[in-house]
Amino acid sequence: MNKTHDPDDDFDEDLDDAMEDNGEDSGDNTWSGPSKSQRKRDAEAMQKLGEELTTLKDSELAQFDLPENLFKAIQDARKISSHGGLKRQRQYIGKIMRSLDAASIISKLDELRRKHELNSGHFKKLEHWRDRILAEGNKAIDELMIEFPQADRQMLRQLQRNSQKESDTGKPPAAARQLFKYLRQLAENS
Repeated sequence: MNKTHDPDDDFDEDLDDAMEDNGEDSGDNTWSGPSKSQRKRDAEAMQKLGEELTTLKDSELAQFDLPENLFKAIQDARKISSHGGLKRQRQYIGKIMRSLDAASIISKLDELRRKHELNSGHFKKLEHWRDRILAEGNKAIDELMIEFPQADRQMLRQLQRNSQKESDTGKPPAAARQLFKYLRQLAENS
């Protein structure tokens, strides 16, 4: 009988030999690493994290301990305006991100988000006080004096009156801006 040589048989034998050399049973062909789908999800998560880094200001980005090639890739991504080029740059950033420790970057981003939320809440509270003072006058100023006893009541009343005059005459709201600045100084000094 004339038997032809099948190269696939050699490959199967080599694979079985390699698995036995690694201490694995040749009958167990299971993969112990993450699935291809999981690796893709992880890669997409790193790419999204990199995209989020591209939205940060330079001063915020400087707080991260990023490798030079990633920092340059992020700055390059900010300059790209074409959709396709930006997509490729984001993929490149994701590729670089996969080789880094994402936990430290994620924790730093969370810290920045918390600071931003605190600042936004603080800003909204000051805007609320300004709007109340402009709308309610002395009643709001009296309530503000309870929260900020060091506030100058006379200055608050003067800024409220000036703002009302500016509003009545159609002038730009310079006194309202001054009132907000004064409220911000009060909050920072308390």
